[in-house]
Amino acid sequence: MTDKPGIGVSSCLLGNNVRFDGGHKMDRYLTDTLGRYVRWVPVCPEVECGLGVPRESMRLVGDPASPRLVTVRSKTDLTERMQRWASRRSAELEAEDLCGFIFKSRSPSSGLRGVKVYDEKGNPGRRGQGMFGRAFTERFPSLPVEDEGRLNDPGLRENFIERVFVLWRWHQLVKQGGSLDAIVRFHTECKLLVMAHSPAAVSMLGRIVAAAHGRPRRDVLAEYEHGLMDALALEATVKKNVNVLQHIMGYFKKVLSADEKAELIEVIAQYHQGLVPLIVPIVLLRHNARKHQEPYLGRQLYLNPYPAELMLRNHV
Repeated sequence: MTDKPGIGVSSCLLGNNVRFDGGHKMDRYLTDTLGRYVRWVPVCPEVECGLGVPRESMRLVGDPASPRLVTVRSKTDLTERMQRWASRRSAELEAEDLCGFIFKSRSPSSGLRGVKVYDEKGNPGRRGQGMFGRAFTERFPSLPVEDEGRLNDPGLRENFIERVFVLWRWHQLVKQGGSLDAIVRFHTECKLLVMAHSPAAVSMLGRIVAAAHGRPRRDVLAEYEHGLMDALALEATVKKNVNVLQHIMGYFKKVLSADEKAELIEVIAQYHQGLVPLIVPIVLLRHNARKHQEPYLGRQLYLNPYPAELMLRNHV
């Protein structure tokens, strides 16, 4: 990999002192681990729309579907100011070639879900979405996005980062012209990865590729990307992973000894039972793919979807 995928991020999560109290919310996993493999694009809605540091705190009020952004003490309504900035900044971020965005959870500007919205009596409810979070996701509906708090869940973290790196590879293909041959190769390399999330999506994406000849290339690329991201956003359950692992094992049925087959069956069963993480059968299958020089498996993103140093499958 000669480049890094770009990920937008709430600036305070990188340790920048931009919060209302002059502090930050540095996330060490983002700065010290993931940050080695991605290009951060920090964004702070409050500072970038012209509010100072420190500043009066604010909150969402009114209808959760269309709330107002109001300061807590002086009751200054910042709704239109934030909405204008959010629309403009979201448009500017198209030039950054982002492959994902990590938002500050529960923020009235950036939170993706469960943001408190206060009613006319001052009673809070967790039903809203931050104003910039809403504007961004409306403009980039297929882009992988998460609140930083949810990334503490190993499964959600693995899913988000997997989508980021797959989308980055897809962006490289598009930048290089998005030829039909390249799309076919990419689809072939993604098949097992998509199967782990949605077996039905493998066929759906295959139909897009099969019908691509004669269609405007831009339409094909957009349709495939949307379908791919929707498919990968679905949970890769243990049951679906076991199905893929057994499918991969089938490529070795004529070359494995009885002991090697027994070992693979045992390790996949142990993963199914929750006794070992996913990385254990993956490592064994990668070993066999190299040993037996299986070219189809050697190109499968399922076996190497992101930098191994992130150790994401050690915990799922």
